Amino acid sequence: MTQPRYDELVAAIDDSALALGSLALPPAETSLIGADELDTLLYVSSGSGRLLLDGDERSLAPRSAALVLAGEEATVEAETELRLVRATIRPDVDRHAPMGQRDVTVSLAGADAEKATGARSFEVLFGPHNGSTRATLFAGFIPPGRAPWHYHLYDEIVWVPDGPGRLHIGETTAELGPGAAFRLRPRQEHIVENASTDGELTIIGIFTPAGSPSAAYLTQAVAAEYSFAG
Repeated sequence: MTQPRYDELVAAIDDSALALGSLALPPAETSLIGADELDTLLYVSSGSGRLLLDGDERSLAPRSAALVLAGEEATVEAETELRLVRATIRPDVDRHAPMGQRDVTVSLAGADAEKATGARSFEVLFGPHNGSTRATLFAGFIPPGRAPWHYHLYDEIVWVPDGPGRLHIGETTAELGPGAAFRLRPRQEHIVENASTDGELTIIGIFTPAGSPSAAYLTQAVAAEYSFAG
């Protein structure tokens, strides 16, 4: 019998509540999801399956996501070859006040994009509005080119489904191909560039404390170039 395979993508570190890995399940295989103290967020990169939680069964398909809160135990069962990105969030973070009814699964299909830094847009999958008070999970959509240098106040991990892209941090540039993942620390100045000439670059981000992906700050040098008419 073929067993599920888990690969670490971004390892846990002492001063961050976030870690990221990938989980691959062959058809008809199952995997338990959940931990006593960790919230778990799942994103389906390919394949199909189902998630069972407290007697409730939900379908899993590409571009869908699931939330398993600390203390819950869910079972994921693959119908076809199922590949998931799994983020875990420790309890040592500031929690956002809940703002709506909890969801177990959601999908990007049909969601309305909101504006972010520059010409980017984003769609929130999980956040305080639907049950995730420790972290926000979102999809970002970056048009060809690059946004200005900026930073965030939150701690973030980013996963790239396809590419091509580039990550600029200081004087360093890293190519971003399918399955690339990286961590961005609070106030770390960066640019995520879409290296293609046509089509959007999609990224999947998770950050804590929970909030809005649009909360970005320009560096002093970039901000000085902007003028605001009265």
